[in-house]
Amino acid sequence: MDYKYLDMSVYNRKGHFEYFNSLSYPYVGLTVNVDITDLLKKIKAKNLPFFLTVCYCVSEAANGVPEFKQRIRDNKIIEFDSCETSHTVALEDGTYCYCTLKSNMPFLDFIPYAVQKQEAARRNRTIDEDDTNKFNKIFISTLPWVSYTSLVQPVPIPADSNPRITWGKYFAQGDKILIPVSVLCHHGLVDGIHIAGFYQLLDKYIFSISQSGLA
Repeated sequence: MDYKYLDMSVYNRKGHFEYFNSLSYPYVGLTVNVDITDLLKKIKAKNLPFFLTVCYCVSEAANGVPEFKQRIRDNKIIEFDSCETSHTVALEDGTYCYCTLKSNMPFLDFIPYAVQKQEAARRNRTIDEDDTNKFNKIFISTLPWVSYTSLVQPVPIPADSNPRITWGKYFAQGDKILIPVSVLCHHGLVDGIHIAGFYQLLDKYIFSISQSGLA
């Protein structure tokens, strides 16, 4: 969990950071329909777990944007080398637990690792997390039952600075398969251009896995 402090004396968003960090609701977010046509074909052809495949793409994309790895700590900004995801795992009683994953590995190594971690999380059945290790998390969730055009996320008081990324049920539009992907970030750290960069990288990782041999 290596990180560095940003030098606020040369940080070009210092004014933006101070303004948005003073707000009671300092978040910015949006929902984009992402094309997964070819990815879904690959998932079905190779019998891959849908959620974990998308989770890998999302995690790699988020870790490719420095601002998504930044957090506010004691009114200063720290930036992690890489961030883990903390995602919800459905339980048989209709509730859920949390599972933490790294993604800094090849995709074919990630899938068996992630399956094992999810099974361990199901056995543990807890939503309790170590507060000291929350800073480097990207919070992930999914609503596989509905396709949506917007999403309201629960957030803590005082505000935290962890990005939240959620996706819904995929749907057909013409000859394409789309999935709604929502992003919510602290506006003191992240602007629209950074969120756009995330979606661009997400398209890149989706394309990469779609076109890979996965032998």
